[in-house]
Amino acid sequence: MTVLRIGNASGFYGDRFDAMREMLTGGELDVLTGDYLAELTMLILGRDRLKDPSAGYARTFLRQLEESLGLAHDRRVRIVTNAGGLNPAGLADAVRKLAERLGIPVRVAHVEGDDLGPRYPGSLTAHAYLGGFGVAACLREGADVVVTGRVTDAALVTGPAAAHFGWGPAEYDRLAGAVVAGHVLECGTQATGGNYAFFRDGSRDVRRPGFPLAELHADGTSVITKHPGTGGFVDVGTVTAQLLYETDGARYAGPDVTTRLDTVRLTQDGPDRVRVEGVRGEAPPPTLKVGRSRLGGFRNEVVFVLTGLDIEAKAALVRAQMEPALAEVADVRWELARTDRADADTEETASALLRLVVRDPEQEAVGQALSGAAVELALASYPGFHVLAPPEKGSPYGVFEADRVPRGEVQQVAVLPDGRRVAVPPAADTLVLDDVPEPPLPEPLPPGPGRHAPLGLVAGARSGDKGGNANVGVWARSDQAWRWLVHTLTVERFRELIPESRELPVTRHVLPRLRALNFVVEGILGAGVASRHRFDPQAKALGEWLRSRHLDIPEVLL
Repeated sequence: MTVLRIGNASGFYGDRFDAMREMLTGGELDVLTGDYLAELTMLILGRDRLKDPSAGYARTFLRQLEESLGLAHDRRVRIVTNAGGLNPAGLADAVRKLAERLGIPVRVAHVEGDDLGPRYPGSLTAHAYLGGFGVAACLREGADVVVTGRVTDAALVTGPAAAHFGWGPAEYDRLAGAVVAGHVLECGTQATGGNYAFFRDGSRDVRRPGFPLAELHADGTSVITKHPGTGGFVDVGTVTAQLLYETDGARYAGPDVTTRLDTVRLTQDGPDRVRVEGVRGEAPPPTLKVGRSRLGGFRNEVVFVLTGLDIEAKAALVRAQMEPALAEVADVRWELARTDRADADTEETASALLRLVVRDPEQEAVGQALSGAAVELALASYPGFHVLAPPEKGSPYGVFEADRVPRGEVQQVAVLPDGRRVAVPPAADTLVLDDVPEPPLPEPLPPGPGRHAPLGLVAGARSGDKGGNANVGVWARSDQAWRWLVHTLTVERFRELIPESRELPVTRHVLPRLRALNFVVEGILGAGVASRHRFDPQAKALGEWLRSRHLDIPEVLL
């Protein structure tokens, strides 16, 4: 077989339930992957495990498998998933029991060794990000279903590719090509028109995008596509958007290989087909990333609705009235969202929202004390007083922290279908991660007339979270637009357009082959998504906010 077809059926814990069946019945596949883990998911699974030590894995996967395991077996499609979460051995046992109950002969294996909990006392979860060679070891020994814990999302693709093509750990260019394919697939329909900046283009139907698949070749090149007849679309733009998602510089470090994103070439290879080639890889860094989550304290919030006239004065009044109850609270944040309009024809559009968020190590400080103070204002505050929902007793919130450990201190183990345990050695060669110097920039556009207009008319964007940091990838759709964008959207201009970033470290990375800039904003998300530090805690819409900002754009581009 010269081509390995790897599809994806899940981009997160809670993704479309029917996707597994759709992918197995929609066209040819050799391997079906499912990505269920994220920083927030690890915290959720950690809390599940506190209640039940046998828990800690994505139970949705089992329910999906119940209706699809027979299909996968009949079509000889292997399944690789990180749904094992904190308990891959437990999920592997559950899959075996399911297969036995259904009467389907399935060989199940799992990968472990990522759990570093004893090393980090006080953490709810602490897991190293493993690579794909544990998955490869399981597949080479005949596994039909491979369950992992915390591996990199791309490892779900690099593992099957290494097993199928016989790649060794030093074949960095091939592995890097598979990493790019895996990164494009990992978030499911984000590669096929979901969450896409230019979703209004043409007559494309993005109401129910199909899930993506990659046709991988032995040299590491691939074609990103989807099953025939499914919704959405695949073009250079959708792949570029996903390639920029949750990355930073030109060097994209992983446990198996450091992928050079500045070498990726994307070309349209026909309808719904994008060819990925030219990818170069380097030895991985000498350390592995570790993701840790812990309980950070307790959180509560209340949203006051301010309607009609005197919005600012109403906000000032309620803030002054709440101040005594908040005096001892560790962290207090107010945000006034002016969603109101003058002379509005509905009450809702005449209203602004004043959001109060409080955090404290003690539940009582953000619970009854806040609730009582807010509710007692019902008849004693601004005219028209009401809230979206009464505050509750205060809920625990999580904190995500990243660390790195020497890779030799983490032992990846493949537990084969027959029960044998095989140690997966760490990479023999490593390379310390350094920033890539900024490449030469193209000539700027010649002077000409311009118009004050939204950036999004000429550039796409996609943003996301990595711990407390956010990235915003911005790309141009033409060479002319790129010549303007790369000289215009500097760090200074980015800070002007995104005021939240003005006091934070911001780094710009230039990726000319993608006609893209990637901005990393450190600390904008506080302690990570689980802490819900800001209105958009995962920075999912930060890129769309940037696209909505106005600046002077050359008329020739509009």
